[in-house]
Amino acid sequence: MMKYTLHIMTSEHREAVMNIFNYYIENSMAAYRQEMLPLEAFDRFLKLTEKYPAYVAQAEDKSVMGFGFLSAHKDIVEFSHTAEFTCFLHPGNLGIGMGGAILTRLESEAKKAGITNILASISSLNDRSLVFHEKHGFQQCGRFYAVGEKNGRRFDTIWMQKLLN
Repeated sequence: MMKYTLHIMTSEHREAVMNIFNYYIENSMAAYRQEMLPLEAFDRFLKLTEKYPAYVAQAEDKSVMGFGFLSAHKDIVEFSHTAEFTCFLHPGNLGIGMGGAILTRLESEAKKAGITNILASISSLNDRSLVFHEKHGFQQCGRFYAVGEKNGRRFDTIWMQKLLN
C-alpha cells in the first residue's frame, strides 16, 4: 500500500484536484456534471471550504491521491451545525482506507467547529459510494427520484446523514 499524508487543500493542489474530479465527470456517475470543468472551477471548491476543513491525500512524491472537504449544507446560521461531505480519490486508490482516513480527519475538525451533522448527496447509480458511506456510519435519510440525468441516464439522489454526537 502506498503511503500518504493528509494536508490542507490549497491553491497549489488546483490541477491535481481538478484532474481527479474531471476523471469522475468523464468516467462515472459519481460526479453529477456531464462536462469537464476548467482549472478555474477549483476556486469554487476553495470558496465552498473557506469556513470548513478541506484536505488532500498526498503521496511521498507530493502527488495528490485524493481529496475531501466539508461545505455548508445551507449557508445560513440556522444550519451552521450541518455540513456536506465531498470526497473523490484517484481511481487507483480506491479500497485502501484513504476515503475513511479523510472522513475521520474531517469529522474531527467538524466536531471542534460545532458541526453535529454531516450529509452526503449520492447518485443512486454510485453503489461504491453508497457502500462506503454506510460502512462509515451514514444512514439513508432521503431520496429524490429521477431528479438527475447524465449521459442519457436518469438517476435518483440519495441523501445520507451521519450524526457526530
